[in-house]
Amino acid sequence: MRPASLRRARWLAHPDGTGAPAVMRDWLTTPGSLTARLIAHSRQFRVQKLRQAGNVCLADEADAIGLARPRRVWEREVLLRCDGQPVVYGHTVVPMSASASDWPLFSALGERSLGTTLFYDPRVTRGALEFARLRPGHPLVARVHAALGRNAPARDTYFARRCVYRRRQGLLLVTEVFLPEVLDLEAAAFNMNTNTK
Repeated sequence: MRPASLRRARWLAHPDGTGAPAVMRDWLTTPGSLTARLIAHSRQFRVQKLRQAGNVCLADEADAIGLARPRRVWEREVLLRCDGQPVVYGHTVVPMSASASDWPLFSALGERSLGTTLFYDPRVTRGALEFARLRPGHPLVARVHAALGRNAPARDTYFARRCVYRRRQGLLLVTEVFLPEVLDLEAAAFNMNTNTK
């Protein structure tokens, strides 16, 4: 069994504490919709749904969504792909106590972006962003590796952000794990701009 210190992340109010390089901090602090930024930095954007079903939330998610301890929640896992390349792993949890009127479109999202509903619904309020460096041993690192189908070395770490959204009485926690390939999008956008001048 993994030590508890590895199964939890240290979530911070500012990305500087994660040790992320400046270009990654720029992605971590994207204002507004991350989906919109990814679309702007690629020719083809796709949400690949990996799983959407009931599961027990992670230890460091429970408190964020008002649970005294990890309990069963609705969980959604996706990969965000730009031009076929996975660049962000998304993990969303919703307490079982949330009603269909709290999050009416959640169960029917399919491969649509959650961001398209969160940022355009006036009844949704967004909490403060939190940031973390996820190290080997954290469950989301294992989930990322499973999603990518790679046997990653133990040294792999990922930078992530998360945010709680509220609609009516319902809470929803979105965690976005940034894959190293997201940094290539800036270079691709720059190259496209310089090649057209």
